[in-house]
Amino acid sequence: MNMQVDGLAIALRPRPMAEAADLGVQLVRNHARSVWRTFLPVYVVTVLLALCTFEIAGWLPSLLIFWLKPWFDRSLLFVHSRAVFGQETRWADLWHNRRAVWGGQLLRTLVWRRFSPWRSFTQAIEQLEGQRGSARRKRRTQLLRGRRGAATGMQLVFANVEMSLDICLLSLLFWFAPEGSVRDLFGWLTQSDSSLQSLLTAGAYALVVGVLEPFYVAAGFAMYLNRRVELEAWDIEQEFRRGFR
Repeated sequence: MNMQVDGLAIALRPRPMAEAADLGVQLVRNHARSVWRTFLPVYVVTVLLALCTFEIAGWLPSLLIFWLKPWFDRSLLFVHSRAVFGQETRWADLWHNRRAVWGGQLLRTLVWRRFSPWRSFTQAIEQLEGQRGSARRKRRTQLLRGRRGAATGMQLVFANVEMSLDICLLSLLFWFAPEGSVRDLFGWLTQSDSSLQSLLTAGAYALVVGVLEPFYVAAGFAMYLNRRVELEAWDIEQEFRRGFR
């Protein structure tokens, strides 16, 4: 996908990276219908399949959901990249482009990119720009120059929010537990190998990831767009194109 600045539906200007990440949150809010009706079917089906593995090992469903995050992000970036042009996305649009979105660079997505501390910031280089080999490395180095701290910081913020929400969700069990049963409940939750406990913890984690991941991908994508404004003066080009239409 070769992005043309004159087609963008948002006003571009140089921003601090934290403000750019906030623009991504606004992107999700403004196009929530496209995000949820496109991403949710993929996510729910995959999570249900992951939960079916609890009989193999209680920790396996949560690990699979964690590991597949970069793959989920590809569907979300597809939606967000259309949203910046003001385009609504339907499930049929994602299904029509399923090979490019779901199968593109699958090995890199599930191995190298799983451990990237700035995954959502550089994701567009591979998925939208289609860079390969040395061109991809040079492009990533260019985008990250002087911005590694901001990209890593954004990743850490979302990681901590995810962990906090997961703990808060599980803490509801203790809030509604009968008086005097908190100690037994804590022991069951932390030491038990029961199927119910495995499904409960994996389900809570899946819910938190499902809610946060669209915002995480959008924040990284907005930071990517902001970086291109800094490097390529997209904001000036956009104003010229609008002025001479």
